[in-house]
Amino acid sequence: MSTKIIIAIDGHSSTGKSTVAKQLAKHLGYTYVDTGAMYRSVTWYAIQHEIISANELDVELLIKSLPKITLRFKLNTETGYADAHINGENVEKEIRSLKVSGWVSKVAAISEVRKKLVEQQQQMGKEKALVMDGRDIGTVVFPDAELKIFMTASPEERANRRFLEMIANGEQVSYDEVLQNVKERDYIDTTRQDSPLIKAEDAIVIDNSTMSKETQFKKLVALAENLIN
Repeated sequence: MSTKIIIAIDGHSSTGKSTVAKQLAKHLGYTYVDTGAMYRSVTWYAIQHEIISANELDVELLIKSLPKITLRFKLNTETGYADAHINGENVEKEIRSLKVSGWVSKVAAISEVRKKLVEQQQQMGKEKALVMDGRDIGTVVFPDAELKIFMTASPEERANRRFLEMIANGEQVSYDEVLQNVKERDYIDTTRQDSPLIKAEDAIVIDNSTMSKETQFKKLVALAENLIN
């Protein structure tokens, strides 16, 4: 019988963590959890309820609102992947907007938000057989994960990928706007006091700036199967 493990995939924004994590989970028959979608969902909620308005985030009001927020992942039978739902509403598309991207790192830096979501994430990992991606999975959520990956790529390459993705989804954005957002998120993610984005000492670094998706996927499969079998 194969060993069940936890696979923690951390790294910078727009490195394709979620895409490859979904593929890997599907290949292994594991559960996949997109923690970035959890933080994006809280951010979307804050925007919808005017906790975020103009250029201001009401941190105290967001903290008070946390008990009103219920997050779930439900299988989308059309895509075969789980979509993020907040208080029963499917928000998978809405949480990918540039406005949400512009605020999510600030929301994720709030200790009370991280505490609530990390508790949920750790609960999800009790049965193992899990692939989870985010910023602090291998350092905070699952420091004992059997396989830790740290993904990175140049800011310019990441911005280009995100730009093309957003244009394909019908959003009107410029490359320069997206590049600025990528750099701002990097700064906030790596300098925040609570659970900053850092590479776990035992994480395997994958720089996919010039790596094909197929090559990257095969590499992750080999790393995982080496531990499972």
